Amino acid sequence: MVGVPHAQADSNRDPKVRAQNVSDAFSVPDVADAEHPVAHTDSEELIATGADSALVDAAQARDEAARLAPLRLMAVHAHPDDESSKGAATLAKYSADGVGVVVVSCTGGERGDVLNKKLTIDSAEIPALRIREMARAAEILGVAHVWLGFHDTGYHEGPPESWDLPAGSFGVLDPEVEIEALVRVVRQYRPHVMTTYDESGGYPHPDHIRCHVVSVGAFEAAGDPDAYPDAGPPWQPLKLYYNVGFSRSRITAINEAVREQTGEGPYDEWIKRFSDQARPDPGTRITSQVAVADYFHVRDAALRAHETQIDPDSTWFAVPRDLEAQVWGTEDYELARSLVDTTLPEDDLFAGVREKVSS
Repeated sequence: MVGVPHAQADSNRDPKVRAQNVSDAFSVPDVADAEHPVAHTDSEELIATGADSALVDAAQARDEAARLAPLRLMAVHAHPDDESSKGAATLAKYSADGVGVVVVSCTGGERGDVLNKKLTIDSAEIPALRIREMARAAEILGVAHVWLGFHDTGYHEGPPESWDLPAGSFGVLDPEVEIEALVRVVRQYRPHVMTTYDESGGYPHPDHIRCHVVSVGAFEAAGDPDAYPDAGPPWQPLKLYYNVGFSRSRITAINEAVREQTGEGPYDEWIKRFSDQARPDPGTRITSQVAVADYFHVRDAALRAHETQIDPDSTWFAVPRDLEAQVWGTEDYELARSLVDTTLPEDDLFAGVREKVSS
């Protein structure tokens, strides 16, 4: 039985309406700006952008379900679409099992490029499009969704010390402000389990790295009554996981299985980059594997919902899903922090939590 040691953090959009479903137990600032945004739900963004009432109603229903379920999971991501490419099948599985699932997007992804070459879109349209895409993905996955409200920093090439990050963006603001914003959402939704990225961010994007810092900080502070006392009644999540989506072992196993069938490895270039960059393999840190092969089609549908952010002809979608299920039918995680006893390796993110909650 283990209690995982304290997780280590790195040292280092304006919302249009106030959240409708915020608990009466605490207040939310009435004035939002880039540095002190108000977290808001999909339904509010959909209302603000004139979406169909059926979409709004569905988003509100998912939000209510996420709050009332006896077991609750929160996945914290940097941008809309990250939830569909990193752990989406897990979210769909737990939602189908009756777990309340909420995704938090730290930014609106406003600086994201349009990766789908079949689309011709003016850059001014991107923010509203990404709101609609995220709502569709959340509906497909069966999850609630909250916008934390910060501005996308954008991807930057080169080493971090060379980055010239835009003022007022998520990657440059005071982390304490961002942690407080997430603490407020954690205390509102009261998750038992949280997922996010490790200290590398999964890849060197400033928003992903900051997402790690903010998620770990919120996990640690949310249960402390002396931390951010105006952010609501304390709530302590019990487990924190890091997504391990693209381990070398997983990519290699799938690549070789496809090569055996077709004579070509779809991920050859990806694997070469792994070697050229000499990056540590996150697969060595896996502690927990959730069997989710039955939900790969849901994951893919959610990712396709982010149509501005995907190449529909990419090698990712070319891998036969039955083959992927056979070779690597899990989504993988590193247990970074646990306040309950559990035995490693795990096959359930709620291992140890179910017993605690039911006792």
